[in-house]
Amino acid sequence: MKTDLTDTTASKVNKALVLGRRAIGTPAVGMVLTLVIVTDEENAYDALKAANDASREHPSRTLVVIKRVNRSPRDRTKSRLDAEVRLGAEAGTGETVVLRLYGEVINHAQSVVLPLLLPDAPVVVWWPVNAPLDPAKDPLGALAQRRVTDTYAAESPVRELNARADAYAPGDTDLAWTRITPWRSMLAAALDQVVCDVAAVEVEGEEFNPSCELLAMWLADRLDVPVKRSLSAGPGLTAVRMETSCGPIVLDRADGSLATLSIEGQPDRAVALKRRETAELMAEELRRLDPDDTYASALRYGVDRLNAEAEAAEETSSGGTATATKTAPGAKKSAAAPAAKKAASSSAAKKATSGAAAKKSPAKKAPAKKAAAE
Repeated sequence: MKTDLTDTTASKVNKALVLGRRAIGTPAVGMVLTLVIVTDEENAYDALKAANDASREHPSRTLVVIKRVNRSPRDRTKSRLDAEVRLGAEAGTGETVVLRLYGEVINHAQSVVLPLLLPDAPVVVWWPVNAPLDPAKDPLGALAQRRVTDTYAAESPVRELNARADAYAPGDTDLAWTRITPWRSMLAAALDQVVCDVAAVEVEGEEFNPSCELLAMWLADRLDVPVKRSLSAGPGLTAVRMETSCGPIVLDRADGSLATLSIEGQPDRAVALKRRETAELMAEELRRLDPDDTYASALRYGVDRLNAEAEAAEETSSGGTATATKTAPGAKKSAAAPAAKKAASSSAAKKATSGAAAKKSPAKKAPAKKAAAE
């Protein structure tokens, strides 16, 4: 069931929801949360489709907030709210309300959304694109217990990670972090199978992929070892290599779907590690509504610190090689000195022996000559 409301109010939208539920024979509200999607017209369809798929696991009331910018200055002064109410098969297992805001009401979206929230139910706000730098201080973000962003959609993902770390508040999360959940589980399981110390780690993935930086920061934070970030052609995250005292541990995914786990002394194993759709990522995020302390710790580790420690480790290793190279000639010289001394003392001893023999031999021959004369 679909109801279109033009130039309406939040009260009329609520009334349309009640009438729609009665019309389809489901007057009771069986939803567990309110999901607010803040997006633009271009990305609204994909975001709503992902939310509807996720609602099969988490029945929810989905409010899609689309801020429409009027082209003419005259229209910008006029405030208007258009709504589209969807119930039944068109809304998945919950309810969907598409809100299009025009004029000055764009700056007061929280006033439109607040009367439509489910009572006594948690609120999650999701920005598929164009997320604010500080989601917790955003007027819509302040209504929510969980605030979901996606730095992968940002213009400069790595710079966006730094901004997220500076403005982090409990309840913030990122779909770039959700994408690496299978990788973190697999790497933790691999380390549980061996008893050894990790010396260094390398994370390989495509450029401008914040999931690679987040995985590298998580490993550096948890293992307290240097982590190197290297580039590949993708897709996405392609490999993690750990140097340990028991030999290398490698998790390699070259094709984006099937990975190979290699542990020293064990046969290689194929692991299903496919790249997941947005609906699966949202379904995972909606399973837990408490703050993600692990994400906060990894995010606060910092991309700059990660790169600085990797460069310092490389300089230390190259400096050690250069020092060994410079020390080698000195070592040869010091080793040659005792040999020269030994050779000199040997030659001096030979000379002394020959000289003594020369002086001693005439003294022996003298009596023989005297006897012959006699």
